[in-house]
Amino acid sequence: MTDMTDLATIPADLLAEAYRARRLSPVEVTEAVLAALVAVEPSINAFVHVDRDGALAQARAAEARFTKGAPLGLLDGVPVSIKDMLLTKGMPTRKGSRTTDPDAPQDTDAPSVARLRAQGAVLYGKSTTTEFGGSPYSRSPLTGDTRSPWHLGYGCSGSSMGAAAHLAAGVGTLAVGNDAAGSIRMPASFGGCFGLKPSFGVVANWPPSAAGILGHTGPMSWGVSEGAMLLAAMAGPDPRDPYSLPRLEAMLAAEPEDGVAGLRIAYSPGLGIRSPDDQVRQACDAAAATFAALGATVEEADPDLSGLFLAYDCLRICNRAATYRANGASQARDEMDELVARVLDQAEAYDTDAYIAALGTREALAARMRAFHETYDLMICPTMAVPPLPIGAGPGPKDAHWYQIDGDIWSPYTFVFNMTHQPAASIPCGLTRPDPASGLPGGLPLGLQIVAAPFRDDLVLRAARAFEASREWKRPSFPFRSDAMAAE
Repeated sequence: MTDMTDLATIPADLLAEAYRARRLSPVEVTEAVLAALVAVEPSINAFVHVDRDGALAQARAAEARFTKGAPLGLLDGVPVSIKDMLLTKGMPTRKGSRTTDPDAPQDTDAPSVARLRAQGAVLYGKSTTTEFGGSPYSRSPLTGDTRSPWHLGYGCSGSSMGAAAHLAAGVGTLAVGNDAAGSIRMPASFGGCFGLKPSFGVVANWPPSAAGILGHTGPMSWGVSEGAMLLAAMAGPDPRDPYSLPRLEAMLAAEPEDGVAGLRIAYSPGLGIRSPDDQVRQACDAAAATFAALGATVEEADPDLSGLFLAYDCLRICNRAATYRANGASQARDEMDELVARVLDQAEAYDTDAYIAALGTREALAARMRAFHETYDLMICPTMAVPPLPIGAGPGPKDAHWYQIDGDIWSPYTFVFNMTHQPAASIPCGLTRPDPASGLPGGLPLGLQIVAAPFRDDLVLRAARAFEASREWKRPSFPFRSDAMAAE
């Protein structure tokens, strides 16, 4: 999946081998990633903060460890970006918002970041996010628009849009994101990379998500094996997160040769919610056929998701409104993205009884999905109902929720699995064809979602690896990157 002559895009698993064999240096790889970042950043705007000096210092320390034959872990010396929702020592955490303090203390790592740092990963920058992770539209009041390398007139969705954009542009191969409604998987789909929302609690969260128990931290990567490495590096408990799980190796194990032969897979083209657009449906139909050709038993089946929207809206709105009030953002509402800030008003429509009922529906949905997976090992469905959206797209005046544009529910397939706490990944499954009627250009990525029962993250990784191995996937032709690097 990569040109081995380009150090900035060498897969993380190959980097680990090359470092141990002393064929490559963490310093030269880090320098290559930073050079690629400088080249593409004016075009895509994927980073809110870059720590060049700190990254090179980390890389030199990793190089010294390899010289002594004492690496800290599989990701020692491997560049990894951190989404700007996660606390990171020595770097500001602005969360995409002008209401946050740029001078806040920078002396604490989130659990996932601490684990990566302890294993020697080179943490070189903070990728852009929508404000407080509360919007899917590839922009924030703090950083403006983040653009897709596949087509600069389009975004990578949100809220982990910076991660998807830099991975597609060839700036490294690993990124940490978080996901309370699809914020890893939606950018992975629109950005043409791999992203996994692990089972709830596999990767510890702290501070708690603005969306409460809907929030997950997980890997984004160019290749599936790299994402699995990053997940394994981050997984494990943290005393600050009472929901974090013990590290269970079986949950993370997925050998590439395992394949999907013999697995029972439900293909749900629209989750019983809405039919996807034609090009999305065709790409996902072809993906389902691929799994069948690989030896899985595939049949169409929709789960029972009744009650989803009412319960999700209540939990999302109430949790976010409470968080914004608690951290003082509501006092600077005029500086906030209106789509994000509107939950402050919407929360007034809910009372304690409604919130408790929503929690009950969440539990019922989780139970129904566990029963569904008594029949099916996996479920596959589109990640998004529509192709990527152009920069500037967003809800109309009458749209109450982030997932609506002019009354159309364009993104209904991801947040259910935050409600049910299941592992769910997005993997590229095709590219758009030009559609003159709608103005849709060709060559934009489409994503397939792969879902398993809670704590079967290994099955999601196993299926994603099998699908990845069945086809070729290349980064977009992005002349801004090659031209700028040639001029360096």
